[in-house]
Amino acid sequence: MAECSAVLRPRAAACSISSHRLRFSLVVMLILGIPSAHSQLDKMYVEVTDLNLLVEETRLLKLVQIGQYNTSLEVISNIQHPDIVQLVPPSIEIPGSNEPNKTVVISYDICAYGKSPGHSEVTFNVTPPGFVNLDTVYLRITVMHSNEINIISYIMGWIYFAAWSVSFYPQIYINFKRKSVVGLNFDFLALNIMGFTMYSLFNCGLYFSKEIQNEYFSRHPRGLNPVQLNDVFFSLHAAFATLITITQCFLYEREEQRVSTVGRGILGAFSAVVIVTGSIAVVGKIEWLDWLYYCSYVKLAITLIKYVPQAYMNYKRKSTVGWSIGNIFLDFVGGFLSILQMVLNAYNYNDWVSFFGDATKFGLGLFSLVFDIFFILQHYVFYRNADKKYNLDVKV
Repeated sequence: MAECSAVLRPRAAACSISSHRLRFSLVVMLILGIPSAHSQLDKMYVEVTDLNLLVEETRLLKLVQIGQYNTSLEVISNIQHPDIVQLVPPSIEIPGSNEPNKTVVISYDICAYGKSPGHSEVTFNVTPPGFVNLDTVYLRITVMHSNEINIISYIMGWIYFAAWSVSFYPQIYINFKRKSVVGLNFDFLALNIMGFTMYSLFNCGLYFSKEIQNEYFSRHPRGLNPVQLNDVFFSLHAAFATLITITQCFLYEREEQRVSTVGRGILGAFSAVVIVTGSIAVVGKIEWLDWLYYCSYVKLAITLIKYVPQAYMNYKRKSTVGWSIGNIFLDFVGGFLSILQMVLNAYNYNDWVSFFGDATKFGLGLFSLVFDIFFILQHYVFYRNADKKYNLDVKV
């Protein structure tokens, strides 16, 4: 590491490149004495494809090559954002061999230096072309201001994940204690179960299906799977908890409550979108990945409207009795930390374009916070004396 730090000191990098010229060899298959480009697939690789750096930090990478060529080559790095990261040397000369060794494995050091916060991809070209395929040789480099902020952001992610996961249970508890679901809007539950079902389909499809993953990576060759295991767990758990609440609606007192005609119409329209696009996917007119995207769009639309029926019902009854304020507090904590995490990441990676560019995620988070605040006002300000009217002792 000391060598790389010396190489990459400001103003000294250029002088050190020649002393740290990297040489490596490629496997060669000779057909009539001509190297075969197709035989060299996956014979060159970088030991890591994702790298995190601090500003002014230097990291040592190993580039591994298997075999040799009988001609000299030059590999040139193409840095997407040269103002973010620097590689030394920027190009590597590969000397040819009169007697190529097809099995030799040689690894060499490359120095990566973080110049400013941000994200940058690094790809490679080889001249003369046609000898080796470098499409799968690339780096995704993230340069950040502070590792401490990165850790705080990571912890926040797990806190809001836990808050959102637990937020379903105060409502289940209050229903159980009261042996009643009066005051809980059924349109909200119906929209919620459909939304989390769509979300579960999207997450499970991208996480478990190799076919859908191949479709995704064919469109984003250097991308990462956007769905992680915690996403799968959260969506399935949310659907399960919502099903428990719906089951309570059949077991406990509910008076004349039911899913409204408007709610049924909205659910029918969403179901039609899912069925029609699914049928198109079955006949091969669109890929299954596209169908999952349609499912995710349905989930986003439901998130925008699902709280409206409950807020209106509270207004009509002039009461929040039967609607758990604990659910709202946990949802507010989760939403607030989610947006705060986005702000911290935007600062740490100097990525405000993505922060403001991801209008969907930011907008939905902010929209949910607005409803949470409105529900808190309904509970503690507008209808704070409703407990006496309904003789309710259970407060969750």
